[in-house]
Amino acid sequence: MSHHSDLIATDINAYLAQHERKELLRFLTCGSVDDGKSTLIGRLLYDSKMIYEDQLAAIERDSVTHGTTGGGFDPALLTDGLRAEREQGITIDVAYRYFSTTHRKFIIADTPGHEQYTRNMATGASTADLAIILIDARHGVLTQTRRHTFIASLLGIRHVLVAINKMDLVGFSQEVYERIREDYKQFASRLDLPDLHFIPISALRGDNVVEPSASMPWYQGSTLMHFLETVYIGSDRNLEDFRFPVQYVNRPHLDFRGFCGTLASGIVRQGDEVMALPSRKTSRVKSILTYDGSLQEAFAPQSVTITLDDEIDVSRGDMLVRPGNVPRLEERFDAMIVWMAEQPLVPGKAYLFKHTSKLVTGAISTLRYRVDVNTLHRQETDTLRLNEIARCAVTLSQPIAFDGYRRNRGTGAFIVIDRITNGTVGAGMILDRVTAEQRHDHWDAEPRVSGEHAESSLVTAQQRAVRFGQRPVTLLLTGLTGAGKTTIAYALERRLFDMGRAAAVLDGVALRQGISRDLGFSNEDRSENLRRGAEVARLMNEAGLICIASFVAPDAPVRERAREVIGPDRFLLVHLAAPIDVCRQRHDGDHYQRADAGEIANFPGVSAAYDQPADADLVLPTHEWPVEQCVDRLLQLLRDSKVLD
Repeated sequence: MSHHSDLIATDINAYLAQHERKELLRFLTCGSVDDGKSTLIGRLLYDSKMIYEDQLAAIERDSVTHGTTGGGFDPALLTDGLRAEREQGITIDVAYRYFSTTHRKFIIADTPGHEQYTRNMATGASTADLAIILIDARHGVLTQTRRHTFIASLLGIRHVLVAINKMDLVGFSQEVYERIREDYKQFASRLDLPDLHFIPISALRGDNVVEPSASMPWYQGSTLMHFLETVYIGSDRNLEDFRFPVQYVNRPHLDFRGFCGTLASGIVRQGDEVMALPSRKTSRVKSILTYDGSLQEAFAPQSVTITLDDEIDVSRGDMLVRPGNVPRLEERFDAMIVWMAEQPLVPGKAYLFKHTSKLVTGAISTLRYRVDVNTLHRQETDTLRLNEIARCAVTLSQPIAFDGYRRNRGTGAFIVIDRITNGTVGAGMILDRVTAEQRHDHWDAEPRVSGEHAESSLVTAQQRAVRFGQRPVTLLLTGLTGAGKTTIAYALERRLFDMGRAAAVLDGVALRQGISRDLGFSNEDRSENLRRGAEVARLMNEAGLICIASFVAPDAPVRERAREVIGPDRFLLVHLAAPIDVCRQRHDGDHYQRADAGEIANFPGVSAAYDQPADADLVLPTHEWPVEQCVDRLLQLLRDSKVLD
């Protein structure tokens, strides 16, 4: 399993080039105290032949006096290097170790298990691609297990491997393994952990670490090392959003001006048009330079120097982006903050905020709630103490260019610095959602542009009705995901078109791919998506068209607001009343399964309510009627409502 290669003896340059091209995986080990984190890393290093002979001899010697295995070889001493760690048999600080195999290079962060050192765990997790959460098979899921899992989810670690350790101390019991796995899955279902795996191991003995265990024939999955070598992380990196925070303006002489930094995300090529924030001045990339020469393109996380065709004003702390893909540029946002100082947080106190290469002053203006990591419940609080986590409203002295942390870890994270001691006191992850102060109820909002008057059309509504032979109306088809809304909407559109009518479908999913691409699936975002759809439907009605709108629209009050925007005389509500079991079977995606697992929050019918319309103009039992029968009933509704001549 080691990185040994015959090329070392025959062609060292070829070996080094091959080694450099290996993919790098950063992972951390975490969990409660004495779950075996350091022992697991020591076993990985030992079995992958990454320990020098003199180092191994020293570990064997120290195992007699400092080991926890009764004088036998203690792999934990490979990472627990501090004197206090060996004396107490615990990990205090983050220990980084490097090793490689023929498939990959690895950087391991061995993080502490004590609650007192949770901040050290957050530090190790901030750059990790994968988290190995160890659980002592004798004790099961503990408080610190939940805390570290929550922090791993909070920090956007997509891949989580739960290693249920010390299986030798429970007789390699499959029943114990299954019970702990179910307990953990029940807790983790409420978190964002898209790739979750379980392996039973004995780190001290090496069972299922590098080689399969003969003691657990009931486990047929991969070993821990095989999983580390094969887990796919290629899609984790954000190569879509070009973000280049400028760290240094390189001006060695009058004829050169370059902007140095590390790509936080995305790809940049020579000739690309870029925009500098916050000035919003645009130019094109003239060259991309490195120590080894120029490049045609660069991608995250490369460190490069970019020169531009135009002499626009760009300084340290500014950010180069694409004109059509711009991050939020604001001084107010909400963030989840892990407090890392002995001194409690003081709301309103001035701190320094370090975001990418920009340092600004600001304050944590509001503590919205603290998260109880055991229950994930929200608690009222007026301060934050060491290792506590809360959602906070942040107000800065000047705007910064940022993305939500879930979308872009490079531009969605920041640290909080005490202005007096210059010590890091907090780490924050910016939320995609806007703050309550920024959010407006757009249903009642006045247009920002005042003094403008819309011109009246030279074609009257009566003339349009005569031309099309119909009265404009919006049919809102509402129902659970999988009820058949979009299918029936397009079938009705086809039938109306064949009849010579003017109709168009307005699909909520398609709307989210265009003018609502900035919205999520919270109650507020669903409301805003329907509001935008209602405005489009109103314009379609004013053009004389029949609008067939397909939206989940789970909230009755929001549907009423849509009726008001479109006009009560132009609005018909149709409920597709298929039961949720039928919807689950029909839906061709995995939304219901992901909602059941807790991966999709606020999903109507599973993790959020769906208000069945009590005043629908028509109810279609789509689980009983075929599509054509549903279309017939919709046409009859249009005739009864005097929409069609």
